[in-house]
Amino acid sequence: MQYYSLNKKSPSVSFREAVVSGQAPDRGLYFPQSIPALSKNIKENLSKLSKEEISFEVMKPFVGNDLPDNELQKIVAETVNFPFPLIKINENISSLELFHGPTYAFKDVGARFMSRCLGYFNQNNQKKTTILVATSGDTGGAVANGFLGVEGVEVIILYPSGKVSPVQELQLTTCGQNITALEVQGTFDDCQAIVKQAFTDIDLNAKYQLTSANSINVGRWLPQQLYYFFALQQWKENDAPVICVPSGNFGNICAGVLAYISGLPVKHFIAACNANDTVPEFLATEKYPEKKSVATISNAMDVANPSNFIRVMELFHQQLPELKKSFSSVSVTDNTTRKTITKVFDETGYMLDPHGAVAYNALDNYLKENKVGKGFILETAHPVKFPDVVEDLLQLKIPLPEEAKHLFEKEKQSVVIEASFEKIKQWMIAR
Repeated sequence: MQYYSLNKKSPSVSFREAVVSGQAPDRGLYFPQSIPALSKNIKENLSKLSKEEISFEVMKPFVGNDLPDNELQKIVAETVNFPFPLIKINENISSLELFHGPTYAFKDVGARFMSRCLGYFNQNNQKKTTILVATSGDTGGAVANGFLGVEGVEVIILYPSGKVSPVQELQLTTCGQNITALEVQGTFDDCQAIVKQAFTDIDLNAKYQLTSANSINVGRWLPQQLYYFFALQQWKENDAPVICVPSGNFGNICAGVLAYISGLPVKHFIAACNANDTVPEFLATEKYPEKKSVATISNAMDVANPSNFIRVMELFHQQLPELKKSFSSVSVTDNTTRKTITKVFDETGYMLDPHGAVAYNALDNYLKENKVGKGFILETAHPVKFPDVVEDLLQLKIPLPEEAKHLFEKEKQSVVIEASFEKIKQWMIAR
């Protein structure tokens, strides 16, 4: 499989080259040369196959010959070795829980897959690889956990100061070893812009072998399609589902659309956004607005310029009318998000995190307005990551998972720094 830049000004590369470099020299995102159709085995035997068998068959065409089969089998087995339950909330809406991995967030899948691929690719490399990553919350913890102790790899995480939850911050600032956290005095969009600029900076590239672990990297983006297959394994309805995904940088829903284009049965996708409504506005007006991100209680989605939306468009050949046939997007306010968390818990006993609540509200409205079947949301993070919101609304204490208790015994370690590319460049050069 070859990957081309969506800016169309760089040569195509292999899966290995795309993962190692992260972004094309022309600053475009890499995209697969072709979308492989699902195998007959998966189409006919989805409910009978193991997660490992599905993962190998789905990922093999994208990896090509860059990983031996036995290595890919080992990598996917380690990537998906935790549950992905589809839990019924009410008669019409279920929740695909993606928070049963080591950092209680959906990003564990992409981070684990990419870290193991990079570890394999880096085996005989004399120069250390530096992962430079921006996070709006969950990416940082997942990447830190996935790459912790990986030989020949160091990780530098940029996160917006004061705009991630306590558990999220501890997950990315208490690792030590090969993980460094930069506490940027700005927004996630500032962090993301700095990371993108660093990849094209001559001085930094002379000193570092840089790559990204954000979903702009195909190694992070592509494996996210796997849990859509796991959801469909558990889907008991005769009709295909409407799938609603809480969306910030759009990597997650883009992976779902990729699985759909490959042949996975889906009736409709909804990208549920918070007050950062760039894509809903674009779909409504057909003009892409320039906006700055605003802080919300669903902080992992506080993205004004979602990098992966161009990949979504590419999956529909950059044709908006084609996209709109199976894809829509809405914006949900913080006030509605709070009401949804309370209402769903009071009526069903199910506890949503703020991101899941955004998705639930969007899906509930869509099903009622369009009178179409049933669907599920992606519950992307454990409610324990957002105690200031969920506990306050529900007036209860969320039990801390046993695996998270050690975080509160550790001391936060971060480098506080201005939201300036030049300042961060100086810091990196001086290291």
